Amino acid sequence: MWFETDRTVELEPIDPETALELYIAEKETSVADATVVSHKSRLIFLLRWCEEREIENLNELTGRRLQEFRLWRRNVGDLTKVSEKTQMDTLRVFVKWLESNDAVEQNLHKEVLSPDITSQESSRDVMLETDDAEAMLAYLERYEYASINHVTATLLWHTMLRMGSVRALDIKDYDPEEQSPRLRHRPDTGTPLKNKREGERIIAVSGEVCLVLDDWIREQRPEAMDDYGRNPLLTTRNGRVAKSTLRTYCYQMTRPCEYGQECPHDRDTADCAALETSGASKCPSSVSPHPFRRGAITHYLQSDVPETVVGDRANVTSDVIDQHYDQRSQKEKMEQRRGYLDDI
Repeated sequence: MWFETDRTVELEPIDPETALELYIAEKETSVADATVVSHKSRLIFLLRWCEEREIENLNELTGRRLQEFRLWRRNVGDLTKVSEKTQMDTLRVFVKWLESNDAVEQNLHKEVLSPDITSQESSRDVMLETDDAEAMLAYLERYEYASINHVTATLLWHTMLRMGSVRALDIKDYDPEEQSPRLRHRPDTGTPLKNKREGERIIAVSGEVCLVLDDWIREQRPEAMDDYGRNPLLTTRNGRVAKSTLRTYCYQMTRPCEYGQECPHDRDTADCAALETSGASKCPSSVSPHPFRRGAITHYLQSDVPETVVGDRANVTSDVIDQHYDQRSQKEKMEQRRGYLDDI
């Protein structure tokens, strides 16, 4: 059932390529570079679809045609439901922009449908997409440099660590000269690792990550010890950061409006419940710490990092990666195998 639209607006003709160029040009002045790239990469598929169907004027878009595009996009990309939702949420923002420029019927964005995600699918599929992670980190780098949010997001994304492992780090576990934090299993003092002694390891990090850690420790970190007299890496004024606090940070940081994007859910910012600190998890786009890990693992696998290297870094077996973390489509895996085999 399609929503009713206002048919009284006199539409201005515009071709798909020009519309995307104007949209991207406007975005470049208001959002992070990574956000611009992610929107463009997603909307390129709309241009391909329009070309295949010989749609040269976006005035011709209707709710029915947008549904046809959704089905086409799902099949072309072999998308998971979560990835499909991300694609359609971006399309909804674009269509709303088209409305503001009299390029399509008013309220057409309400007919851009996204799949509903069940709790079971959420536990398996929800992850922080690479584009969103890069946009969020770029925002934090610019506006909240070396803050607790910036350090938390940097560690979760670049190390693929579990939330409990990030929380377990002490200052003495971080070696700035070797550019590496060391994970230690310390159940007697409140910071066990999930895989116990087998989870102990040294994690190599980049110079950029080290700069954030160094500046956090030197400039921003509250001087505090935990209940066992240890000096945690991540602290609040009350001591070692709590797991619930880390979850709250993640939900807050991953709301699109928090890092400069328009709301993909067509919510009114004046009364959106997710804008409240305690209600950040109510944003459909916000995620808890574990999707950082799932997204980072998938990102490294998509970047052709060998599965054994990813597994060692994340402290997880190949079977578990395949079952719970790897969000690459079968087509993506096939193309990556082709890249290795073509030269043989």
